[in-house]
Amino acid sequence: MFTPAFDTFLPSPGYIKGYVPGVRENGGQYTHGVIWTVLAFALMGETDKAWELFDLLNPIHHGSTREAIEVYKVEPYVVVADVYAAAQHPGRGGWSWCTGSSAWLYRVLMETLLGVNRRGDQLEITPHMQSGWDQYNIRYRYYDTTYQLRFKRTTDLALPEIILDGQPFTDTRLIPLVND
Repeated sequence: MFTPAFDTFLPSPGYIKGYVPGVRENGGQYTHGVIWTVLAFALMGETDKAWELFDLLNPIHHGSTREAIEVYKVEPYVVVADVYAAAQHPGRGGWSWCTGSSAWLYRVLMETLLGVNRRGDQLEITPHMQSGWDQYNIRYRYYDTTYQLRFKRTTDLALPEIILDGQPFTDTRLIPLVND
């Protein structure tokens, strides 16, 4: 969050200086804020930037090579609370399993980037499709009913086409959920 990190600053900025420079909020990448940045870029219509930042946060990318694992040093399937910028540990993950960031990352992925958001007994469809993707599929379970959702890139980016039970559906953003 802060560059340069707090070290010998007076007056003291408070608890943030309790972390060594480059760790957590004191000059490291604090995951909550970055996830909200992904959300902001997506909502501003900067979809490619949102996906680029999401890919940086996605823990699977920190475990794709032996070299990446040696840097990250935490589980490559867990969202961490922060990533260190400290000179002795650049790119190292911190506080795995101890963050609400994982829930935020999941929500930003599902509700904003992939565009499937439950609103009571309806699904709101607002996809932000990644460049290079022509389509993607989602299986969405509502009680005992499974919905098969296919998102397909079209030339008209303003309105998605929705087919419900084999018939064109006129409401362009909201799908009723029925446990049938």
